[in-house]
This record gives sequence, structure tokens and C-alpha cells, in this order.
Amino acid sequence: MGTGTAVAVDPDVATCTLAPRYDAVRTARDFARTSLQHWGLDYLFDDVALVASELVTNALRHAIGEPTAADLSQSPGRASFPIQAGPGQSSESRLPIRISLVHRAPQLVCAVSDPSSVGPVTREADFVAESGRGLHLVDSFSQSWGWHPLASGTGKVVWALFQAADCPSVSSAVLIADAASAGRHRRSA
Repeated sequence: MGTGTAVAVDPDVATCTLAPRYDAVRTARDFARTSLQHWGLDYLFDDVALVASELVTNALRHAIGEPTAADLSQSPGRASFPIQAGPGQSSESRLPIRISLVHRAPQLVCAVSDPSSVGPVTREADFVAESGRGLHLVDSFSQSWGWHPLASGTGKVVWALFQAADCPSVSSAVLIADAASAGRHRRSA
């Protein structure tokens, strides 16, 4: 499975299918840079790239799984992740990991879909652990984030919202009011 960008019919939506490999994180950052430059939103790159990196890494680690010794030996210097079929799916109908950027002024959404239906879980902050801080970073660098299962019943999408231009401050009450319909997690302040 290769990687590639497909721009939807809507010029404010860009999607990239990612290969289930470690270098998918770099591909996601490159995709974000190109898309943001196209929309004149270069100034959002650092925050969007960090969040995209975390969401894609989570999809690779938790939805696809850690590589086995056999996976690592098949492609020296370039480890591939195994692609797992979802429940009730054959290996031929498995879902890829995709990153999408949607620009609807004054906001930008970065969304990553993956084959797991299990939602992300924010861990207790442990500053000496080597992992477990990704969702804290997503929460810190985006206006809000959340997730929802895909309509097919297999897979999910995890998204993060960014302000793409100066606009009146949105109160946390509005964010909380929208939480019931928009996602499973909301930053409250």
C-alpha cells in the first residue's frame, strides 16, 4: 500500500492515505505543510504538524499495532507495521490510515481515521515515561479535539480543531454545548 494525496471535489478538503509504516508520520507532516501552504495558512504549520504527528503515531501504535520481529526483518532500515483487518473483515477489506485537513474559515480541522473502533484514552501525565503524553499535546496545541466511530461500525476518526484566523473568542460554554453532538472529548477551558 503506497501513500498518496487525493484532493476532494471541495477545494477546502485534502486527504492523504498513509502507508502503515513509521515514515507515515513524516508523510503526514509533509502533507500538512503542502496543504496549509496551498490555503495560505503556513502560520499554523507547527501546531498542526505536531498534532498530526501525534494522531498518526497513535493510529500506528494502537490501531495497527506494534511491528513484530518478522516485520522489522522484512525491510531493513524501513520497518513496516502489520495491517490488521477489523472485526468481521477479511484481510482484503481492511481500512487504511488516512489524514484529512478541512479548512472552513475561520477554522481548520485535522482528522485521522484508522481501523480501530476503540477510542483514544488520555493517560495520567507521567513525565518520566517514554510515551503517554501525545493526547496531552493534542489538547494543548489545538482549540479542541475529539473522536467518533465511523458510520460503517468499524474504525474511528480522531480530530483536532484549530483557529485559522483571528476571530471573536468562542466561549467555553459554546464548546461544551457542541460537545454532545460533535465528539467524545472536549477541552473545557
